[in-house]
Amino acid sequence: MPHRKHTIHTVVITGASAGVGRATALEFARQGADVALLARDAKALGATAREVRELGVRALPIAVDVADAKAVHRAAEQVEDELGPMDVWVNNAMLTVFSPLSKLTPEEYARVTEVTYLGQVYGTMAALRHMRPRDRGTIVQVGSALAYRAIPLQSAYCGAKHGVRGFTDSLRSELMHDRSRVHVTMVQMPALNTPQFDWAECHMPYAPQPVPPIFQPEVAARAIVWAARHRRRELYVGMPAIKAIVANKFFPGLLDRYLARTNYAAQRRQPLAPPPRASNLWQPVPRLHSTHGSFDERSQGRSPALWASTHRAALLGAGLALGGLLWAALSRR
Repeated sequence: MPHRKHTIHTVVITGASAGVGRATALEFARQGADVALLARDAKALGATAREVRELGVRALPIAVDVADAKAVHRAAEQVEDELGPMDVWVNNAMLTVFSPLSKLTPEEYARVTEVTYLGQVYGTMAALRHMRPRDRGTIVQVGSALAYRAIPLQSAYCGAKHGVRGFTDSLRSELMHDRSRVHVTMVQMPALNTPQFDWAECHMPYAPQPVPPIFQPEVAARAIVWAARHRRRELYVGMPAIKAIVANKFFPGLLDRYLARTNYAAQRRQPLAPPPRASNLWQPVPRLHSTHGSFDERSQGRSPALWASTHRAALLGAGLALGGLLWAALSRR
């Protein structure tokens, strides 16, 4: 069955003040959608809203902590009142702590879980309250290759992303049972050059970095917009994400040992630097809300694997055509 493309007028994005959320807001705006921007820092949201409006569409910044379910539902009501019926809700807000479990406090673990896991649950509930009666709409869960293959030093984040995947699979079956036309998709991301590595809580003696290879947030944004327009169940972004997910299906024990040996060093910023002074775990960090992080020189702006995934029908057709030509040539011989 072909994946149909959908018209999008109004989009809600959580975690919209920086990184992937900010890049995604701008990508939707370029395609003509009005955008509601949800995050904690009102000033940073204002800056994102100005960038969105410069592209000729409406922007609605709403300061909200996605760990507050009631506040998220109020934000959804405000979007419906001021921008109109929401077509897409993107659950993107996240927190992490770079630390071995032995140095994490229960409070820190709960905070990461509340934002990165429950924030997506609450956002989904708020979106469905409006989408289900209309029997249309798309919810995009921003996931990670770490939703399939966890790595050391980020157990709280990895656990939350695993939880989001399980929650999404369960919800998807419920919507199918009810014959609902609301679509839920999950986009599994690779390592991305976002500010999270400059402000995340860190209990290591050095600053963290994404595990290379690293992609720019615009790659993630294009994937999210594509997923919102096409009814694909899940989208893997970048060859590193694909390799990690596939390898974990067949060699999980081998990967345990490989990551134990390599991933402490792989998450250590080069050249070595002290950990971030400010942490966004409990409060937003002012003046660091940008789309890109500190790794521009090492980051890729394109993903051939993503292009192939989003053009697989054309590639399949080209492959069949080439196969037919080869078969005809061999038959003549």
